[in-house]
Amino acid sequence: MSADRLRTVEEQRAIVLERVRPLDGTRVPVAAALGRTLVEPLRAAVDIPVFDNSAMDGFAVRFEDVKDATDAAPARLTVVADLPAGSPLDPPIGPGEAVRIMTGSAVPTAADAIVPFESTAGGLADSLGEITVLAAPREVGAHIRRRGEDATVGSELLPAGVELRALQLAAAAAAGVDDVVVARRPRVAVVSTGSELVTPGRPLERGQIPESNSQLLAGLAEGAGAEVVLRLTVGDEGDGPARAVAEASALGADAVVFSGGVSAGAYEVVKNTLAEAMEFSKVAMQPGKPQGFGATDDGVLLFGLPGNPVSAAVSFEVFVRPALLAMQTRTDLHRPTLRLPAATGWRTPPERRQYIPVAIDRSDPARWTVRPATAGGSGSHLAGGLARAEAYAIVPAEVDVVETGDTVDVMLVS
Repeated sequence: MSADRLRTVEEQRAIVLERVRPLDGTRVPVAAALGRTLVEPLRAAVDIPVFDNSAMDGFAVRFEDVKDATDAAPARLTVVADLPAGSPLDPPIGPGEAVRIMTGSAVPTAADAIVPFESTAGGLADSLGEITVLAAPREVGAHIRRRGEDATVGSELLPAGVELRALQLAAAAAAGVDDVVVARRPRVAVVSTGSELVTPGRPLERGQIPESNSQLLAGLAEGAGAEVVLRLTVGDEGDGPARAVAEASALGADAVVFSGGVSAGAYEVVKNTLAEAMEFSKVAMQPGKPQGFGATDDGVLLFGLPGNPVSAAVSFEVFVRPALLAMQTRTDLHRPTLRLPAATGWRTPPERRQYIPVAIDRSDPARWTVRPATAGGSGSHLAGGLARAEAYAIVPAEVDVVETGDTVDVMLVS
């Protein structure tokens, strides 16, 4: 590649993903699997539903006894049993008989329809003894949830590569599954570089700023399913990055994410100390043009992100997050995107793809719009504006300017 040509986002990401190796799977209880990624398909251990059960509070009946019931010609039945949810009973039902039944209760073998309380003269208030049915069920099987109609034993509920969230884990529990095989969490070290960085809350001297990138990147890493095993800050002189890599390797890290020290300045400490292990390139994107990437001899991935907070955040989304998800064998490596109109216009950089933090205006549910999250637009130093960002608008390199009303791709991050 020519030294003058900027690498595309896709080229840089492909280089990153080529070095990713899937992590081992581990079996964990369903209750501990939130946010984890399946590495084996999830299969039902029991039928869903487990048995034929009532979808309504009412009466289990023989359809033949009530098929002609109307207000003018009601059917009168004798209630011979009562079935609350969880009852193991299977009472017989003869001609002209019914069983009071609650939602979720097992339907008696002899019944082939349910009459809701609302279809009887007395309803719940007069539901024992004799009942008067005023409306026939629409068909045999009415209001009965059949065994296995949702899933049967051994059927696949979810394929491998899917993130387990609350709904997926509820389905697993409903299918009688008590543990699942998931990818091990990637172990990540987060290292901020810069002699100007000071722990938030401490008094600042001239030239110093609060260190925020480690908080940013650790949170993003955990949001991608990773476990942060190390967070530290190193200065712009010395071999701090190399020592951080050694410490991270000793902790079993799978990746080290640096912020700062990768650009063209005189004190680029990551570039100066890790040149043998990392490649430093320029990518056709704004922010995030300078990027570093490589790996140690034992396979620990090394990411060098720009130090400005918005640059670091965007670079994580575009390169680091897909790698962490690929380690976990996630099928979908990318955030969901929408196409939304811009509420206001903004300028774009020449010949570089723009990732600009935006806020979404949902005041009109039929027409969401987006606008830059800060008055400074895409300024990579505008850390305060990240608090208002819900997404990044992605503007192609060939677009010179975004006008009010133009439709833009929006990558959701919250």
